[in-house]
Amino acid sequence: MTNPTRDLDALTDDLCEAMLTANSRAELRKLLLDLCTPAEIRTLAERWHVARLLDETTMSYREIHDRTGVSTTTIVRVGRFLRQEPHQGYRRALDRLRPASA
Repeated sequence: MTNPTRDLDALTDDLCEAMLTANSRAELRKLLLDLCTPAEIRTLAERWHVARLLDETTMSYREIHDRTGVSTTTIVRVGRFLRQEPHQGYRRALDRLRPASA
């Protein structure tokens, strides 16, 4: 039975468990559509797109901003988390999605 909580770690763990139940991209998309507003989905999707651009291209932050419309503040933040922060969530996902021959 779930008890009410404000504990961010517990809430985040519970959300992660729910997301791990998706068996396909379509199922995860449906969960995201229920969980998030369109603006929240756009923000998450843009951050992921920026992480891929920073990892896979030589584009500058300014070029990424000009071509995507994502704010330079967001691009800098994604770059920092991609390269410096200890979580390495972006790095792990990027490496797992990279083709084996790369």
